[in-house]
Amino acid sequence: MNENLFASFITPTMMGLPIVILIILFPNMLFPSSNRLINNRLVSFQQWLIQLVLKQMMAMHNQKGRTWSLMLISLIMFIGSTNLLGLLPHSFTPTTQLSMNLGMAIPLWAGAVITGFRHKTKASLAHFLPQGTPIPLIPMLIIIETISLFIQPMALAVRLTANITAGHLLMHLIGGATLVLTSISPPTAMITFIILILLTILEFAVALIQAYVFTLLMSLYLHDNT
Repeated sequence: MNENLFASFITPTMMGLPIVILIILFPNMLFPSSNRLINNRLVSFQQWLIQLVLKQMMAMHNQKGRTWSLMLISLIMFIGSTNLLGLLPHSFTPTTQLSMNLGMAIPLWAGAVITGFRHKTKASLAHFLPQGTPIPLIPMLIIIETISLFIQPMALAVRLTANITAGHLLMHLIGGATLVLTSISPPTAMITFIILILLTILEFAVALIQAYVFTLLMSLYLHDNT
């Protein structure tokens, strides 16, 4: 069990070539589009859910910020579907890779910051030095605010990676313990199995919540710069 603890986090390969690109593209097949005049229940529920989330996230944005609506809704759909697919047995979850999460966080964060410096230069620079700061503290505060600005994408990526990875590891450990206890103590194995079921339900919620938190924080960064 200890040897395979991190096996599910290894990038899968086929004939020596990584197939993570195919895995990343696979969630797109889960969102069907219909050209019919009257949609079926699945497409109607999908459109209603997208409009609900989009309306909630875009309520605080101005006209310039709402131009990012397609990017943000695509982001939350991708992260949510990828996290859910990762809960399937013998599957690979790309969002457990810090490099991929940084690849999503850094370009979006950089785009938001550049937008702020381009259209709201004075307001963006004002964030580095709060009003009424004592003169001796000015250099220190500028350094602190600069570090806090550049740590934002790292915080986004690490938060998503840590939450998804911790959930998978915990499920793996409890599942292995349940399998071992089956032959030793069936009543205890039943208890751990119930805990595993409850944890799996919790992980479904965490998969969706983390997608929403990642996108919401990105939306807040955008709001501060538009």
